[in-house]
Amino acid sequence: MEDSEGGKPRVKDYMTREVVTVSPDETVADVARRIAENEGHSGFPVCNGRYVQGIITARDLLLADDEDPIFTVMSEELIVAHPEMDITDAARVILRSGIQKLPVVDDAGHLVGIISNADVVRSQIERATPGKVDKLVQTLKNIHGVDMRKLRRTVSLSELIPTQGKVYTDELEGRVYELENGLAEPLVVIDNGGRRLLLADGHHRVKAAARLGIEEMDAYVIVLKEPVELGMAETARKGELENIDDITVVDYAHHPLIETTTRLQSDSR
Repeated sequence: MEDSEGGKPRVKDYMTREVVTVSPDETVADVARRIAENEGHSGFPVCNGRYVQGIITARDLLLADDEDPIFTVMSEELIVAHPEMDITDAARVILRSGIQKLPVVDDAGHLVGIISNADVVRSQIERATPGKVDKLVQTLKNIHGVDMRKLRRTVSLSELIPTQGKVYTDELEGRVYELENGLAEPLVVIDNGGRRLLLADGHHRVKAAARLGIEEMDAYVIVLKEPVELGMAETARKGELENIDDITVVDYAHHPLIETTTRLQSDSR
């Protein structure tokens, strides 16, 4: 993703614009109730109108009395981001400060959004994945000499033909976490002129999605201008891989790297 001027991604490209806030005159009990009722919220910006006066977290409430007004217990030492800030700079601030979410304020000090560590991770994923796709496109062009184009769209898991027969339990758990927190990178699939799509990258992600009951996923689609004989399609045929249910989940102890390491350790004794 790039900003409206085609430059580097900025905070405004990834921030959440609809922000839940609290008033400085609300009580500790009021805000504690709102934290309990809003899943995923451990605190809120404190605003007088649109102007940000402070931040209140669950930790701030622990030793306060229920009747205390929020302005007496909120933190006024604010670390904020600007909407035009480079997303990489925002990432540095979040990493160094240990703060999970930064209020985003404009030049007048008005709250315009909030940027979280999850948003920053998502921004880095979205910048890395196109490079991976470009490398695959260039490899296919070099091998097959066929023109192609790439696009981004939502694909159904039922459309996909896997080209990898195994995934590993530990990595699968990581992909489940990423999907639950909106951090999963898009799939990479190939449209070779058939009714279905070859899954080139994202086998752990599709198995995680199936576990969570997700039926569609975001994907980069490489569309070949004319059908060619692809090695990965042959791999799918030989492995009798027809849908994602055919992908076997293997315990990490049987990962080739672990098996090799264990064998080397045994040989050295």
